[in-house]
Amino acid sequence: MRFVKEIPNAYCKTSLYMFNNKYIIKFEAGLLEQVYKVSEMDVSGDEEVLEMMTDAFYAKVIQRFKDMAEDFGNLLEY
Repeated sequence: MRFVKEIPNAYCKTSLYMFNNKYIIKFEAGLLEQVYKVSEMDVSGDEEVLEMMTDAFYAKVIQRFKDMAEDFGNLLEY
């Protein structure tokens, strides 16, 4: 997997990678991470991937992190 760049934002650590003709977008928050894959054939380059990272999308990513943290916290209580 080849690191392409960090995607600066105010929400969480976001990194862009390339692997097997796919862009891999990795979001990290504490011990949790989310990974999305986009085929190289579906976008015209990494700049188009960056354009996909809107505030609305980040809001959903952050909400998902909150849900994941709650689920994992509940799991550790048992």
